[in-house]
Amino acid sequence: MSLSITTDYLSDKGCPEDDLRRIAGHGFTHIHWCHQWNTDFLYDAAEIDAIARWLKDFGLTLLDLHASSGKEKCWTSPLEYERQAGLRLVENRIDMTRRLGADAVVMHVPGIKGRAENPGIMDRLRRSLDDLAPYATRRGVRIAVENGHDNIATIRELFSAFGPEYLGLCWDSGHGNLIAPDVPSPKGLDALDLIKERLLVLHIHDNDGANDRHRVPFTGTVDWPRLASLIARSGYRKCVSMESNVHQEENKDPQDFLRRAHAAGERLAAMIAGEKAGLR
Repeated sequence: MSLSITTDYLSDKGCPEDDLRRIAGHGFTHIHWCHQWNTDFLYDAAEIDAIARWLKDFGLTLLDLHASSGKEKCWTSPLEYERQAGLRLVENRIDMTRRLGADAVVMHVPGIKGRAENPGIMDRLRRSLDDLAPYATRRGVRIAVENGHDNIATIRELFSAFGPEYLGLCWDSGHGNLIAPDVPSPKGLDALDLIKERLLVLHIHDNDGANDRHRVPFTGTVDWPRLASLIARSGYRKCVSMESNVHQEENKDPQDFLRRAHAAGERLAAMIAGEKAGLR
């Protein structure tokens, strides 16, 4: 069975070779690249070539990649030179994704609070998406915007402006389980139901509904039967991909964590397959 897990299950910086070896050793076939996901780090060709060698040696495939909006190289910065540098940062991740054979990069977009605190951020975001469209399209890589606890309105607005051949959805099950009372409907899985045809990337993990804990699936309050049903009925065509990590687990041993994560991934994959079978 094909299953994916995020590379930063233990750390999001430093040499990932041992992390990749452990991932492969516990039966995972794919990875979601999440190292340096929120930094200004630019991957050099030599670094990407090294990652390609490790993936080949360990029998792993890149499923998709978490790109970075950066700290100073930020694609929504009000400072134009920082916005331009942010575009180069995203292009770097697009190039890395293409080189490693995957089809999508994940980006964060602002929600209600972010839009209120940063006047003009939506105009800058649209400009950046316009600027990146030819670059990404030529390389066969789409951008998947990730849901937060309050940004569904932003995502739906962007989906009205940009087509599915360029812009898709990354559904983060943990974020979708954090439902603030002041966020207008639709929210949670009701929101996913409305935009599920644009589903391109999965960030699967669990929490208690109050904090973003990135726990192993089936250890919190995510409605897994309903989520499995929605994924089965969505536009998603890839394997289950988990973004769980060890940091909020009671047992932080990486070997034990990967064993439990793989078993949970198999369980969810079977649920999705059962839902798909019922649609035939």
